[in-house]
Amino acid sequence: MSDDITSLGALDLSAAIHARQVSCTEVMQAYLARIERVNPGLNALISLKPPETLLAEARQMDELAARGQWLGWMHGMPQAIKDLAATRDIRTTYGSPLYRDFQPTEDSIIVERVRRAGAILIGKTNTPEFGLGSQSYNPVHGVTRNAYDPALCAGGSSGGAGAALAARLLPVADGSDMGGSLRNPAAYNNVFGFRPSAGRVPKYPVPEAFIEQLGVEGPMGRSVPDLARLLATQAGPDPRAPLSRSDDPAVFALPLDAPMRGLRVGWLGDLEGYLPFEPGILELCEQGLKALADVGCDVQASALGFAPQRLWEMWLTLRSCVVAGGRWDDYADPARRAQMKPEAVWEVERGRSASALDVYRASKERTAWHRHLLTLFQRFDILVLPTAQVFPFDADQHWPATIAGREMDTYHRWMEVVIGPTLAGAPAISVPVGFGAAGAPMGMQLIGAPGADLRVLQVAHAYDQATRWVDRRPPL
Repeated sequence: MSDDITSLGALDLSAAIHARQVSCTEVMQAYLARIERVNPGLNALISLKPPETLLAEARQMDELAARGQWLGWMHGMPQAIKDLAATRDIRTTYGSPLYRDFQPTEDSIIVERVRRAGAILIGKTNTPEFGLGSQSYNPVHGVTRNAYDPALCAGGSSGGAGAALAARLLPVADGSDMGGSLRNPAAYNNVFGFRPSAGRVPKYPVPEAFIEQLGVEGPMGRSVPDLARLLATQAGPDPRAPLSRSDDPAVFALPLDAPMRGLRVGWLGDLEGYLPFEPGILELCEQGLKALADVGCDVQASALGFAPQRLWEMWLTLRSCVVAGGRWDDYADPARRAQMKPEAVWEVERGRSASALDVYRASKERTAWHRHLLTLFQRFDILVLPTAQVFPFDADQHWPATIAGREMDTYHRWMEVVIGPTLAGAPAISVPVGFGAAGAPMGMQLIGAPGADLRVLQVAHAYDQATRWVDRRPPL
């Protein structure tokens, strides 16, 4: 019975709880049993609350339900928050020894909203230190391992979320994404990870609310409707986030079925040889493109039409600017700096050396990229890229030094394929495309025009209905 409960998708679990087919206490017992059995081998969930505390919270939810007082669609469902988002009752370490015992005084907006929807927070999901890098290891909690092969990494920076979701330790998961951090771990764990349009999910608390426009928060799920339902909870304006979108998020809770016939899909591939890929990735994505064609999409290969090196150069400047500002107080203290990972120090020092004119020029380039992308979306409804340039690699390796014989000159160059949607503020979802020759999962990105989140989710749902990779290949 325990595994039957944890195998349910988020919407099915919600329906079972609301129909009183299963109690919140039984749900919590089932998840705690699976976490005890599976999580030690993955290290996906961290800072877990004591079981007796969580069972007491579940009993309180049952008492409310008995009186007909339902908090929302997540009533009594366990949820763990990425360890970059503030939680007032669970420590938020950012994976850094500098914040090992940090206890926020308030929740982030996405945490407030899932609590209001009835979720029971059980702990946090692991992330790399300060969320830097697409490999989830840190000196506080250790490394998170892949749900399909614990010898391999789970991706990042939402690696704990991706692995926990795939391993049925959570019914749905949240994360954040600057450089593919919702997309990469989704691909590496055979689930769905969605980077919403900029402003779709409001961010608070943050040190500043205007300059940091690269990182977003968003949902992950084992199905697109599950993911979209969590997005409907996370999204919507908030006055504390002045750049948040005012659109009504309720549309994401509606059925996602939509006609695909004639939808124009542009395949960008390896950007005409610019991006190196491990053998097998492009071939898996091409099989995914065939599935899109089978549901009625008109799939065509397309050139990007914008020099990819320009994207990389603006990315380096803007990302380092943001990281340097956010981590400056830690870096400025030599004793604290000595405890920061080398990649964080590198980012701060690079950001410190950039001038205001450098940042302005990079922002101008970013505007040019956004305008160019809009011209592509006059020709296509959806653009497609692989989600990653390498398959999941050794969990003890920090990052790949080479891809297909080409050296990686930074700790994040191996994820260059994800930066285009980030820089445009565009929505992008990673959908599973199957498994490589060695059995490791992979995904591809479906990218929409800025603001076209619903269209992206509809296409992803149609694709999932045709492929069903999550159901076909669950982890052991």
